[in-house]
Amino acid sequence: MATQYIMQRDSKGWHFQVWVSFILAIVAAGAGVIQLPGQELDRAFVALGLFFSLFASFTVAKMIRDNRDGQIDTTSWTMTVWAAFVAALSLTAWGLWRMNIPVWEKSYMVVSWLFLITTTFTLAKTIRDAHEAELMERAAMNANNH
Repeated sequence: MATQYIMQRDSKGWHFQVWVSFILAIVAAGAGVIQLPGQELDRAFVALGLFFSLFASFTVAKMIRDNRDGQIDTTSWTMTVWAAFVAALSLTAWGLWRMNIPVWEKSYMVVSWLFLITTTFTLAKTIRDAHEAELMERAAMNANNH
């Protein structure tokens, strides 16, 4: 028997808060990258690390949610997703650590980077919850019409 879930829709206020937080995280991280002192190559590296972390976080969130009721993805795909996530976090952390900038600027970048990752997971969950609630509503309407 399939697992059944009770789906409660999130409020419009929650959706607004999630989107505003995600956008602020992107703006904060972007502003930090643009204003980082040092060479352009360092800023480019940090920007790539932030994008890699962003997309790896979305991928991990989706993979976890897809497999919550049992493994549907191959073991190879699951390992690839986790490896990419660990690589994104490790390489970005290494890049920030080795940059020759003041500690307060490193701290700002670390906080904005972590804010970006957490808001990415929250946004992914919120979007997926809304999608699943819509599917459940449609299925219930179809069942009632037959």
